Amino acid sequence: MLERTHYFHEILNFFEIFPVVALLGPRQVGKTTLAKQFDSIAFFDSENPIDFNRLQNPMLALGGFKGLIVIDEIQALPSLFSVIRHLVDRDPQKKFLILGSSSPQLIQSTSESLAGRIGFIEMHGFSTNEIQDIRNLWMRGGFPKSYLASTNEISHIWREEYIRTFLERDIPNLGIKIPPRTMRQFWQMIAHYHAQIVNFSEIGKSFGINDMTVRRYLDILNGTFMIRYLEPWFVNVSKRVVKSPKLILRDSGIYHTLIGIKNFEELEINPKMGASWEGFVLEEIIRFLNHQKIQPYFYRTHGGTELDLYFSTGNVRIGIEIKFNEAPRVTKSMREAIKDLILTKLYIFNPGNDRYSIEDNIEVLGVKDLKKILETVNF
Repeated sequence: MLERTHYFHEILNFFEIFPVVALLGPRQVGKTTLAKQFDSIAFFDSENPIDFNRLQNPMLALGGFKGLIVIDEIQALPSLFSVIRHLVDRDPQKKFLILGSSSPQLIQSTSESLAGRIGFIEMHGFSTNEIQDIRNLWMRGGFPKSYLASTNEISHIWREEYIRTFLERDIPNLGIKIPPRTMRQFWQMIAHYHAQIVNFSEIGKSFGINDMTVRRYLDILNGTFMIRYLEPWFVNVSKRVVKSPKLILRDSGIYHTLIGIKNFEELEINPKMGASWEGFVLEEIIRFLNHQKIQPYFYRTHGGTELDLYFSTGNVRIGIEIKFNEAPRVTKSMREAIKDLILTKLYIFNPGNDRYSIEDNIEVLGVKDLKKILETVNF
């Protein structure tokens, strides 16, 4: 198993500011393994029947400890948040590391009960700054057991079981009553919108449900870290622009499983290969930017000008295009985007290994250089 020391140090840094740190992310990304590296005086797993029963009387179970207390799968006991607030207010030496596989939006009492006392860290699967084998990471995704599987077949089987367990156990455990088969069919259908603009009405008509139900289902997948929305940029732009979000399935391996791709040979001949590559690279960049507290957007006008990703910090405006092409060229759309957004620099990410400039403010590079390049931006 790879050491993921950057998360460990980030948690330590957060404890310098907050008495409670929430480590959130999908199941099986290594949250529990990481938490056990800390010298905690107590570890509670809310899904363990013994621990669950002990936590039914939380003041008695937690009140006597001094130091770090870890509570795993906190979403199973949202009533604990008000107790944790009381305990950390009463005893400054007491600290909590809470782990969860759903977002704060799905546990509404988190922000209400622990406002000003809690810091949130989102943990992902493996990424390109940890893994050298980009092709395998793209194909299998970042879940450790999927990526580290001894064969592609075993990796695929693991992901199939992950999806089944997620639908049959994890979703119901959040109090959400949707038949697993219905949610699986919906998830598979929206996979075909990966790295595309979301059309809620079109999805609803195809699936036989209304727009509000579509949004509810998508919110569930978003709140459990399976998908994300990439919002459009339309501030200070005179042209008519697209204002619907773009949909991204966060893990490329799960995406491939949902659309029936088992190995790289099948991916190479699949018409969704370009969308798969774009979504994979987008997710990698968005994670990095989110860590820097920078909001990324995409840009698209009704006239056809588009940019896969745009962000700004200070006076620096960066555009990013993602192409599955060893020798990408500058297009009219790129030039229009540079002009519309007054870009400082446009990067074109491709699957190659070479890095070179096409023009003074346009550079081509491979994903392996992603972190190196972004770190040079004046954040």
